[in-house]
Amino acid sequence: MVNDLVETVRAGGNRSLAVRGERGMGKTTLLEYAAEQAAGCRVLRVTGHQYEARLAFAGLHQLCAPLLPFADALTVPQREALHLAFGLSAGPEPDRFHIGLAVLALLAKATAERPLLCVVDDHQWLDRASARVLGFVARRLGEIPVGLVFGTRADHDELTGLDDLRLTGLPDPDARALLAATMPGPLDERVRDHIIAETGGNPAELLGITRGLSPVDLAGGFGLPGALAPELHDPRVDDLTADARTLLTLAAADPTGETSLVLRAAMRSGLPLHTAPRAVEKAGLAVFADRIRFCDPRLRSSVYHAATDQDRRAAHRALADAVIDADWRAWHRALSVVEPDEEAASDLVRAAEQARSRGGPAAASAFFGRAAALTADPERRVAWLLSAAEHGLRCGAFDSVRDHSHLVLAGPLAEPHAARLEQVRGRAAFLTGQGGAAPGLLLSAAERLAPHDRERARDGYLIAWTAALYVGALTDGPGLKEISAAARTLPAASRPALPDRLLDALAALVLDGSRSALPRLREVTDAFTATAAGTSDELRWGWPVQAAAGALWDPRGWLGMLTRQAGLARANGDVHQLPIVLAELGTLRAWMGEVAAAERLAVESETATAATEMRLAPYARIAMAGLRGDPALARPHFRIGAYLGRSHGQEVAMTAVNWAAAVLRNGLGDHDRALPHALDAAETSPALFLSLWALPEAVEAAVRSGRPDVARKALDRLVDAAGPAGTDHADGLIARCRALVSEGTTTEGCHHEAIARLERAGLRPDHARARLLYGEWLHAAGRPAEARTELHAAHDALADLGMDAFAERARRELSACGGRARRRPEDATLTDQEAQVARLALDGHTNAEIGAQMFISARTVEWHLRKIFTKLNISSRKELKGVLSVPASHGVGAKGRDET
Repeated sequence: MVNDLVETVRAGGNRSLAVRGERGMGKTTLLEYAAEQAAGCRVLRVTGHQYEARLAFAGLHQLCAPLLPFADALTVPQREALHLAFGLSAGPEPDRFHIGLAVLALLAKATAERPLLCVVDDHQWLDRASARVLGFVARRLGEIPVGLVFGTRADHDELTGLDDLRLTGLPDPDARALLAATMPGPLDERVRDHIIAETGGNPAELLGITRGLSPVDLAGGFGLPGALAPELHDPRVDDLTADARTLLTLAAADPTGETSLVLRAAMRSGLPLHTAPRAVEKAGLAVFADRIRFCDPRLRSSVYHAATDQDRRAAHRALADAVIDADWRAWHRALSVVEPDEEAASDLVRAAEQARSRGGPAAASAFFGRAAALTADPERRVAWLLSAAEHGLRCGAFDSVRDHSHLVLAGPLAEPHAARLEQVRGRAAFLTGQGGAAPGLLLSAAERLAPHDRERARDGYLIAWTAALYVGALTDGPGLKEISAAARTLPAASRPALPDRLLDALAALVLDGSRSALPRLREVTDAFTATAAGTSDELRWGWPVQAAAGALWDPRGWLGMLTRQAGLARANGDVHQLPIVLAELGTLRAWMGEVAAAERLAVESETATAATEMRLAPYARIAMAGLRGDPALARPHFRIGAYLGRSHGQEVAMTAVNWAAAVLRNGLGDHDRALPHALDAAETSPALFLSLWALPEAVEAAVRSGRPDVARKALDRLVDAAGPAGTDHADGLIARCRALVSEGTTTEGCHHEAIARLERAGLRPDHARARLLYGEWLHAAGRPAEARTELHAAHDALADLGMDAFAERARRELSACGGRARRRPEDATLTDQEAQVARLALDGHTNAEIGAQMFISARTVEWHLRKIFTKLNISSRKELKGVLSVPASHGVGAKGRDET
């Protein structure tokens, strides 16, 4: 209905709509959406406020103040009534009929240039005088192109007769999706379902459940309601009998809302079941049905916190005696005691693994942490605190990790425990932006663990290797070579498991080179895919396994592995892995030309990163910016990546920026500036990943800059690193680079091989670029007709991919050899900013003058003009007049189309 209203108004019609719903149902969001969609319309906003509800015409003044310059065109009675209403003149109470007519006349004047959308939020708080006038206006719009959208909580007579949109709670599947998107990890299913039922699917209430909570506070649902701060005190609670208050406390202490459980606990506590529930319901505080539902979800935590410590412990004791589920019995029992209780602590530890499967690593961390608080045994206490810290790392609860680590240091530490603590500190340093210290801490921990626990030591070497890959030359201590060499000193396992073979293959990649390592890497990744895909082992070894997959030059296989790992990390609450996996997945999607998917993954990665203290460069956005080729849009992403790389010890971020900058500059044909970026990227983390992606950029930039010697050296490195892979992707890039540096009869064969192999590999950007290079070569060879075929195909593909700089390069080359890029229908539509640039250019303004008027640089103006020329299939300002129609008060579109 909102879309229909906006489209009606944009088309010159009018419509009024009342959006009704309780607090938090999304009325404001829907009204903001309407305003955002109203391109080409003027938008006026009114917001009701309680403190202005007694001020007559205060709301109407918000609407009309911007329109008062039109007041001179009103009739005298209308103008006088409006001036009296707004206090602009003195006199008797104004005639409200004349006020309504005055507002209609102002709206009509305001729509002379463009349609108008009026957005009225919190209508229930408007002063009644304003509400009546606006209702009068909404029913009498006549031929005025105006839309009125009201957001209100209640039914009001003033809005009678308008179209009505009533917002109710989200359906259960949507509510579950919203909780999953905002919760820092999984939730126990019964807790999740009860939250949805108690909130009625209200989006604001659902979002409020986790606001300000860490994953360990939430503990997969086990931490509720104690983790929630009390927000509401209801005096009706104080008026309850003692028995009814005890029953209400029992209900508040059980986050599953299971009525039978609470009533069993109440019966064990000696409460009168025939009167206490009825008293609570009669007071309007909660309803005892299939589930216990508090009438206001905020009341649950308030009742819980208002109870005394003794009453809360008694409630948990009664629930522990009544509950059937072993995990919940252990949790409630642990909350019912304060003195050391070895049996309760042991029950928690036994339940921790099952709790992790239900509530993620956050639940396991909470169980181990509570167990450590309940034991008097120093050794068990240290071991359980370390387990709590390790699970806290997995869910991104770094405050909890620090707290547990400090408690570990307070007691005596055996060497294995000291080594585990060092490993925790190293992993935390890597994840929280102290990358330079991480490889040294992790390597030291692995070496200290080796004599005591070979499996933990092997795990430590794998983690240290991964950290060193990201940190690169910014390490304060050992790098990949030192860690790989140290890993080889670990005594061989009698029966090597997959992680052992993985460590061996990664060490070989660094120490022995690709030719020696690739067979082992392929064997390991195939084995993981066959035996560990979709299991906790794949998630456990996620980072090093995908590093192995990335070295194989098999983007499809790598994509499948990253996609599975992202799904596992989401489902299991492994928040520490999720941002990095999503960032790498987004980068790969961008590299494969799947821009929409890359954008979604970039947003999800940023959301996951924001939920923790992790410091991660925007890798996917950096890649997309390089491929799009817009320097102005790319600059902020490049700057953020470079800053985080330098300040937080992530050399790989700086490599990503240099690689993307090289792509961007090659797309613009600015090869002299592309070359240093490509070479800088290629020299970091030699022979691994992003540095290898930069080698084809270095070859192209060097050839076009007249540096054939540099191009050949880069090609030799690419052949050494990627050649042994034997994939279409690797061989296609090698062929594309050989076509650039070769001469004579072999050149065309290399072009054909590159195009065929890269098409089979499924990498659309690289395939389109191969056709562009071939078309440019054909043109230079004096074969313009054949060149046009390749350049047409390249241009269309690059434009489809949003690679605007490369598409413009193809268009220029096509024009130079007598061709003309085909204009697609959507290409003729300019953005608002492009339309303004085009209009000013058509009026004869220089780039500098346009930039001064629009507060952008002359270079940005030049960039916009290139995009405009591409979209409109022209090559100069002179041609603008022939292809644009610029009617007054309209946007700019292709001639013959009505673009508004």
